[in-house]
Amino acid sequence: MRKTARYSALAAAGLLALTSLTACANDAASTTADSGGGGKGEHVKIMVGGLDKVIYLPAMLTQRLGYFQDEGLDVELLSEPAGVQAETALVSGQVQGAVGFYDHTLDLQTKGKAVESVVQFSHAPGEVEIVSNKRAGDITSPKDFKGRKLGITGLGSSTDFLTKYLAVKNGVRVSEFTPVAVGAGPTFISALQQGAIDGGMTTDPTVATVMEKKLGKVLIDMRTPKGSQEALGGPYPSSSLYMQTDWVNGHKETVQKLANAFVKTLTWMSTHSASDIAAKMPADYSQGNKTLYAGAIKSTLPMFTDDGVMPENGPETVEKVLKAFNPNIKNADVDLSRTYTTEFVKKATG
Repeated sequence: MRKTARYSALAAAGLLALTSLTACANDAASTTADSGGGGKGEHVKIMVGGLDKVIYLPAMLTQRLGYFQDEGLDVELLSEPAGVQAETALVSGQVQGAVGFYDHTLDLQTKGKAVESVVQFSHAPGEVEIVSNKRAGDITSPKDFKGRKLGITGLGSSTDFLTKYLAVKNGVRVSEFTPVAVGAGPTFISALQQGAIDGGMTTDPTVATVMEKKLGKVLIDMRTPKGSQEALGGPYPSSSLYMQTDWVNGHKETVQKLANAFVKTLTWMSTHSASDIAAKMPADYSQGNKTLYAGAIKSTLPMFTDDGVMPENGPETVEKVLKAFNPNIKNADVDLSRTYTTEFVKKATG
């Protein structure tokens, strides 16, 4: 077993709650009527860093396929616009699990908090750096980030981290450009249209919408393992289910059920088309354009694992990326083996 951790800005409320995290999380887990009807199911709350983002699609898809219910779980999926907010909800004890980027676990370890990925959804970031059409002639690589306003979902988010890494890797200091928190979806698109940002990092379906509206061009595509390798130098485990280690150790049966459900979903995704997947999702996720939504899923599908297992050398890539610009991580001795576990997914697949 191994694990890795990530760097992220925690809200003040999250920091104040660090002393009573596990107790709060235990209180939040209760047995309630299963939402599917018929029988009881253990109630588990999971915060997602954007339920409608394709990179976090396995969360809602598992619910829609009925796999949580099959495991005897009543899972309540909550949504925040950015992964850093999902992290804050987890460490403050509001929820038992978070679906967000694995890199959050690294930062938390340096803050003395033990959090681990228990199901690894992906082996690539699923992120795309887009440049406004108005700036496409001036920004042809991250070397041109200097002096630019670059959109991210939120300060301390994974889009923030990856943007900073791409800049530093290409000779631009983090103080030489301005990260702008614009979220995703309509807010990102509006910022691009209005010139509030020169470009930015986002995911599908926002990418697909920007392309359809001809508002920007793709500068760096990290939706595939190949794209991750080219931009980051290796596999980059991103979307995951991560939880507090103490809670995992105290609720192994529940965690195993969650792993069983998610791995079943990842396997199902690997044997079905993007259109099949889109058809299972809530109707409003397509925003009135089913073809565009299915295309967005198709573009992002290569990022997902089919078994929930951490990709080999993935944690090391994440650590390298974070150490490049984050002084807290750079000067810390991170124990990657404590940032993830394969105990549950291996039982689910075996």
